[in-house]
Amino acid sequence: MQFDTPANSSWKFGHRGRVAVFIDGNNLFHAARFHTIDIDYNKLLRVLLGDGRLLRAFFYTGVDAGAERQQGFLLWMRRNGFRVIQKELKTFYDGTRKANLDVEIAVDMLSLAGRYDTAVLVSGDEDFVYAVNAVAYKGCRVEVAGFRSNTAPRLIDVADFFIDLGEIADLIRKDGSSAEDFDVSYRGPVEAPAHVSRPHGRARASSASELDESTAPDIRYEVPEFVRINDEQ
Repeated sequence: MQFDTPANSSWKFGHRGRVAVFIDGNNLFHAARFHTIDIDYNKLLRVLLGDGRLLRAFFYTGVDAGAERQQGFLLWMRRNGFRVIQKELKTFYDGTRKANLDVEIAVDMLSLAGRYDTAVLVSGDEDFVYAVNAVAYKGCRVEVAGFRSNTAPRLIDVADFFIDLGEIADLIRKDGSSAEDFDVSYRGPVEAPAHVSRPHGRARASSASELDESTAPDIRYEVPEFVRINDEQ
């Protein structure tokens, strides 16, 4: 399915073909929260898709089995266009709770290379530089989307195209609806902007968060039968 991109947008995509979207949910949430933007995932997916045809959209996140609101949000995402890949939170010695899904994202990008023409990675993490290069060597176009101040420069450099979410914030911002609590994978104090002291471009926040179930996409599309990836890893 194709969607019209806004005529007044200042950024332009090349030919997209089949598009696969890989969203580092925790990284995106923290960066968006630092910029005080509530992401509307319906709008975000439509913008990232551009004139392409959606193959699959993945959303990776750490989960707390006891967080009912988070489970409700993820269920909504599954039923409305996203393949959710989740991992149980681990508690560390300093009291923080995290779940790292970098490996899952990299493996899925590589294993599906050739099934898509364009991969869109939504993350600012420098750890994905090698994976992005590996996918590009397979002949796929790789784009990175994120807030520039929270995205590692090396990740921007290896991408075929960088989508600065800060520049198109009005296109992906949630329309003043009430917020929903969503437990994210990092629990700790709010830190300074990532570009000031963190080379990997991750903006961290406290465990309080605001994602609304109503922002989940209502996009419907055909999924090729050969694409089979488990919801839960």
